[in-house]
Amino acid sequence: MHRVLVCDDVAPEGIAILEKVAQVEAGGNAVAEGALAKLIAGADALIVRSATRVTRPVLEAGANLRVVARAGVGVDNIDLEAATERGIVVVNSPEGNTIAAAEHTIALIMSLQRRIPQAHASMVTGHWDRKSYMGVQVWQKCLGLVGCGKVGGEVARRAKGLGMEVIVYDPYLAETRAARLGVRLLTLEELLRAADVVSIHAARQRETVGLIGASELALMKPSAVLVNTARGGIVDEQALAAALGEGRIAGAALDVFAEEGHAPAHLIGLPNIVLTPHLGASTTEAQVAVAVDVAEQVVEVLEGRIARSPVNVPAVSPETLAAVGPYIPLVTHIGQLHSALLRGPITRTVLAFKGELAEVDVTPLKLYFLVGLLSPKLDQPVNFVNAPHLAEQWGVQIVESRGEATEGYASLFSAMVESGGREVSISGTEFGTNDVRIVEMNGYRLDVRPEGCVLFIWHRDQPGVIGLVGTLLGNSGVNIAGMQVGRSSIGGPAVMALLLDDPLAESLVAAIRGLPGIEDCLMMDFG
Repeated sequence: MHRVLVCDDVAPEGIAILEKVAQVEAGGNAVAEGALAKLIAGADALIVRSATRVTRPVLEAGANLRVVARAGVGVDNIDLEAATERGIVVVNSPEGNTIAAAEHTIALIMSLQRRIPQAHASMVTGHWDRKSYMGVQVWQKCLGLVGCGKVGGEVARRAKGLGMEVIVYDPYLAETRAARLGVRLLTLEELLRAADVVSIHAARQRETVGLIGASELALMKPSAVLVNTARGGIVDEQALAAALGEGRIAGAALDVFAEEGHAPAHLIGLPNIVLTPHLGASTTEAQVAVAVDVAEQVVEVLEGRIARSPVNVPAVSPETLAAVGPYIPLVTHIGQLHSALLRGPITRTVLAFKGELAEVDVTPLKLYFLVGLLSPKLDQPVNFVNAPHLAEQWGVQIVESRGEATEGYASLFSAMVESGGREVSISGTEFGTNDVRIVEMNGYRLDVRPEGCVLFIWHRDQPGVIGLVGTLLGNSGVNIAGMQVGRSSIGGPAVMALLLDDPLAESLVAAIRGLPGIEDCLMMDFG
């Protein structure tokens, strides 16, 4: 069975899914790097939340590791570069806690504007002080969202329901989506000047660290408040503390911090701030949703399928997977065949998608072609995660073409690889469910299922050649299950494909090469 290591606190509903297919070790607590590097040996999958850091040494210690899952949205505690290099899929749950995070954002906005935490603290010490905790309505106020992805979009919908105007700064937000949400797109400077409430919903990236600093805070209205439920480090906390202390903005609410695990000393004691310990995703419903989501994705990866929310490879929609899924074994086997036929460094690669394939996203097919091409040549695992990285190291650049002409097929995939001064072209198509075939090799028409053991023989199209091969195999106790022959002209070059029950010994392959009229032969075991 597969072995899955679960760190941090993951809901039991997710554990139950994993236990159907794997041996699960769930500690329920964060694990330090040194201890995790020891525990990870032999594990096929690792599931964490935000507390456990998955570093390069940890990933290098996990020799069998195939997938790391983050039960939540962010993956800043996982070394994505190291995972990609090692062919480890990293998945997360981008939607499981969206509603919880959006609701927490609204709760913090209301807590700030109505000074609820401060009023509560006063009440429990025996005071009844209504005058000191006069609030501000959010109705007809302006909410400025810095980032408008899934969580930001849900916050926008709820804010509009509260009667707020919503403006957005997001350089990646399309005008069409902004129109659907009913928000106005502005520059960051324009937003900060106009908003009564500024709420951060950007991902933590190199360009967003310190995005809201002293100069940005200086642009805000003195009556405005700032909320961050996205990621720590986007807001300069020292600059924020100074702005709050000097009354340059009215208040702030933070759920995330540059350093987590304790309350920031420079923010404690300020009367106009609300602090929560990263509670954005902490609802019962959200924790169940993300646990189930990542558990299902771990099972998908362990069983050889494509996860629905990969972080370090392009995501594939169910519609795309339905359209290209049947071709994945075909393009992988064509890649393997090309790998066996290489005569030196690859100098050019052209992948052509014709017919119905020309109308869909073929990214998965390109990835799996690379898997087939590179796997036989490398002494490390190759999958759709690290294949582009390894291809770049090998100097393999793919040129993609699309077209309508399909030579009588509804769809056709063709791969041309040039190596050692020789071009080899192989094409294939799908005829029905689980029925894919190679239909062309360098101009020779064939009809070969790339499955099991196939012996390809290049020869002269002349009488007796096929008989010589059959006699040699028969005398050696080899059964031929099927045969296809393609030729370019009578008496000219031809290729023969023999379907065998078992792979041939290399000595027998060499004997075939020595027969009259035989130019070369190749034994392929497609599994």
